Formats: sequence, C-alpha cells, structure tokens
Amino acid sequence: MPTLGFTPRDFEVFAIDGFSARLELIYRHLRPRLLKLGVELAPELSRKLHMEFFPHVARHARRTANPPGETWAAFGPSPKGYKRYGYLSLCISGAGLHARAVVKSEADHRSEMGARIRAKAAELAQSFRGTRIGHYEKWDFINLPAATAADPAFFESIADNFDKKPGVLDVGFGWKVKDALRLERAELLEAWNELEPLYRILRAVS
Repeated sequence: MPTLGFTPRDFEVFAIDGFSARLELIYRHLRPRLLKLGVELAPELSRKLHMEFFPHVARHARRTANPPGETWAAFGPSPKGYKRYGYLSLCISGAGLHARAVVKSEADHRSEMGARIRAKAAELAQSFRGTRIGHYEKWDFINLPAATAADPAFFESIADNFDKKPGVLDVGFGWKVKDALRLERAELLEAWNELEPLYRILRAVS
C-alpha cells in the first residue's frame, strides 16, 4: 500500500530556529507536498465518509513571530476556506504526523457544536468503542499528547471547552516520526473514519 511519502528531512524542518528560516522551509519543502496530498486525499476521504471535502493548506499568514510548531492540510465542507467550520486535518510536526478533528476559535456556531456534543456524549462514546484519543489543544509539539479513553466524560469535557475561551476543539491520533515514515494512506483514512461520528456532529451545525 502507498505511504504518504514523507521523509526524515520533512520532520527536521521544525528543529530550525527562527521564524523566517522555518517558515521558508515549510513553504519550500512541506507546503508543496501537502498541496499534492490534499488534492489526492480529498476525493478518497469523500468516498470513505460519504460526504464532500475540499482541501486547504495552511498559509500561516497571520504569523509575524514565533515559528509554527506544525503545519497542515485541512479538509472541510467549503471550497472557500476552512476556519469557519469544523474540519479534519493531516498535520505534520517535529513529533510526527497527526489525523485530527479541529474547530478553530473563529469557527461559526461553536456554542451549538458544544451543545450537540454534550447531548450526544454517550452515543459518541459508544461509536468510538473505547478507542484512546489524543487531546491536542495545549500540546507541546514535541511529544504526542497522552491518549485518553473516548468515553462520555471525554466528550462532555470537549463540550464544556466550547463555553470557555478560546473555545476550540482539537482531538485525534498521532504517529511518531519512525511510524509516520511508514504510515500508509489507508491507515490515515481509517483514522479519519474513526473521527467521523464527531466530525459529522460538527458538520451538522455548520
């Protein structure tokens, strides 16, 4: 099965100090790869989850300092952008690769998302069948976040988070660099499929 094609050099970009130097390497080495993967993976993801996805790759346009700890391809419901919606993402950092479901602070309908997740917490936990999942909201970009059981309490805590600032959601699965180098596309798609019950709730209120 085909891998995603990342090399050790891709992950080493995040060891570069300095905003300009790291951003230049992200644009030179990582962004082209993510653009290509976005175009290739979007239709595969659409077929897998039976809903349409449009790919977008991070530009980091708002940053003027502090080099990015990661970069990503986002897959969302609109061809015009992704930050106003819940979306699925393929992220790369110095720690490895990550498949995540994300809601940014600028997304629309966040309070409705939180209320819906709270109401569906038990149902979501049943869908995840005890799967262990990482919570990325405040992670350090160095080590994968500790995985926790996707039980009702986990989803209730996510819902509670929407009532606080910045009110974001960022959860998913990660692979350390040595495993990310061998990560097959089918395994990535299956990780997104695991996140589908949560993503479908986010999408329903977008």
